Amino acid sequence: MNRLVATVIGLLALGFSPSIAAAEGAYVACDNGLRCLVVPCPSTTVRDLASGRDIKGVYPDIDGLPETDRQRLRDTDALYFGTRVLRGHIEDRETVIRGRTHRLPTLVVTGLDRAATAAERRHCPRR
Repeated sequence: MNRLVATVIGLLALGFSPSIAAAEGAYVACDNGLRCLVVPCPSTTVRDLASGRDIKGVYPDIDGLPETDRQRLRDTDALYFGTRVLRGHIEDRETVIRGRTHRLPTLVVTGLDRAATAAERRHCPRR
């Protein structure tokens, strides 16, 4: 345990943060059914396919994708039904909403891999 703490402290001292050091991974994003009256609204859950872990309240950022890929995601409701495997990483971003600063987990999507299998989207609503 002491070695792990020393490693984390060393990385932070070198200027690495969890968001910067985040490795590319494969994710399936979908709606989790949560509805809110005010923002931020954690209505998206992503599944990290490497670990099988669900991360709730993640905002998928697709702005870095080519327009054809963004349109493909919109046309298939892939971010709602989890129909595509997305390549990217999770980072915490500060966002100002109604004058208050929030740190929100963001899935920075860097590419589209393939169609998601039924097992990969089992946490998503049925289509």
